[in-house]
Amino acid sequence: MSISNREISSSSFRDPSGSVFCENDEVYRQVNLVYKPHYDLLIESGLYEALIQADLLIAHEEIEFRIEIEQQRNLNSDTKSGVYKICKPKKVPFISYPYEWCFSQLKDAALATLEIQSIALKHGMILKDSSAFNIQFVNGKPLLIDTLSFERYEPGKPWVAYRQFCQHFLAPLVLMSAVDVRLGSLSRNYIDGIPLDLACKLLPTLALIRPSVAIHLAIHANAHKNTITKLEPSGQQSGFSKDAMFGLVDSLKGAVEILKIAKVKSDWTGYYEDNNYTEAAQIEKQSIVSRLIDFTKPDMLWDFGANTGVFSDIAAAKGICTVSMDFDHNCVETNYLKSRESGQSLLPLVMDLSQPTPAIGWANTERQRLDERGKADTILALALIHHLAIANNVPLDQIAAYFSKLGRWLIIEFITKEDSQVKRLLSSRQDIFTGYSLASFEESFSQYFSIVERMPIAGSHRTLYLLESKA
Repeated sequence: MSISNREISSSSFRDPSGSVFCENDEVYRQVNLVYKPHYDLLIESGLYEALIQADLLIAHEEIEFRIEIEQQRNLNSDTKSGVYKICKPKKVPFISYPYEWCFSQLKDAALATLEIQSIALKHGMILKDSSAFNIQFVNGKPLLIDTLSFERYEPGKPWVAYRQFCQHFLAPLVLMSAVDVRLGSLSRNYIDGIPLDLACKLLPTLALIRPSVAIHLAIHANAHKNTITKLEPSGQQSGFSKDAMFGLVDSLKGAVEILKIAKVKSDWTGYYEDNNYTEAAQIEKQSIVSRLIDFTKPDMLWDFGANTGVFSDIAAAKGICTVSMDFDHNCVETNYLKSRESGQSLLPLVMDLSQPTPAIGWANTERQRLDERGKADTILALALIHHLAIANNVPLDQIAAYFSKLGRWLIIEFITKEDSQVKRLLSSRQDIFTGYSLASFEESFSQYFSIVERMPIAGSHRTLYLLESKA
């Protein structure tokens, strides 16, 4: 590989140790010379291999490279800014963000981060940052994707990423446990982690007197400076021993493990038991969807309005990378717990399609919006369009235009006003949706898609379509 000027990933500019870049649709990590001692220790200490064996770190291979002559002249004057290694990590099928995770996903990511810290300490290293963005889910498991997150452990020095862990993991988890699971979305407003003083203001008094919350959140929130030396539970500013470090990790682990998801009433977790589908119609629908997935042969499938993932499971069982999205936290929680056990390539996410995840961070490019993180080969939109068109007043032609940009194939279900679910939506509002009909649906979507198949589902007011994007 030839090293020349290239565009660094929009989310990879904060750490001088290295950067991430893409070339020919492949992801690479550049390790700078300034990070050489830490990278060498990561490999030579056995930490890298230990984390790979524990399925906690994304694996990579080192790539041979050469530096262009002109660039080499520039590097000679500053040896620390030069390139030491180029690594090619195993590709993560889909990048997700903490504010898109359900409670158990964030909890598992937190526990994985603490386990990584514990293993690192045993090998003479430490996590220099504990950002939740460094964790990604692959086959239902949380993996650290930032190989440059480690540095040599210095005896007596406290954990510099302690506060960051509390902001990125503990604060949102406590809020999702003690107040409302939907408060996990606060992380989208605070890309550097939920401010601890804000978390404490939102928490009820009973939660604040819990020792683990008082120690790890309240002390930080009341501190005047964001320096770990003034914030350790021991109150010491120096001489923080390795045993104390292990004790801190264990204390945080205990604080996370006892947290349970806040119970929130959901109208959607029992959807498949509370609709006008007969058992025969449900079986027919699953059979049709399975056949259409086989026909479209996707490597990547997105399931919008996935509920608890019944139809996502069909794709995942075929070995297809499946992103399963729903706005209901309880549905995503159920879906994730199921996918975690199966180990399939299924990624459940909290996503409201009426307001998809936006681009945020520095210059609105640091964290990407949904459609910037890749394209789907096939999209499922089952029992969804009436929610967008009626519950959210989105015109059919705008729905069609958006879907056409996301992937080649669309398996979509249209539900007429005679269906019980549509009647339920219209029961509390005036029916101003004169354009919501099967004919209008076909007319609107035909502007952006070719209709490949049209399949009415027997015994229902529903029709399945296979559409191919004209884009």
